[in-house]
Amino acid sequence: EVRLVESGGGLVRAEGSLTLSCTASGFTFRDYAMMWFRQAPGKGLTWVSTISNGGSVYYSDSVSGRANISRDNNLGALELRLFHLKTEDTAMYYCGKCPTDWGYNCRDPHDPAVVKGQGTQVTVSP
Repeated sequence: EVRLVESGGGLVRAEGSLTLSCTASGFTFRDYAMMWFRQAPGKGLTWVSTISNGGSVYYSDSVSGRANISRDNNLGALELRLFHLKTEDTAMYYCGKCPTDWGYNCRDPHDPAVVKGQGTQVTVSP
């Protein structure tokens, strides 16, 4: 069974930084691209970032230049570091297992083939 467990969320002030982690199990982690997406209060799911199994990275315009996604294929671990946080970054953050190893086209959190975890809450105060 695929299992994704996010951690690292919390309350942080604007312009601060935070590192989110995702621990994966139940599948061969190195064979799949992984993504982060988020859901702000009262809003839908929005894509944040994707990393292919080989390490190619992609960022949404909303976080480009303020985020760094990384993975450790040996540990089955995914991370997202966010810096220069803004109040509009407040959201529940989820990691997701993409359907394939290709990251370029894994940007839709509504794709039924994307498996997601339970999420970790990030709240950015002014």
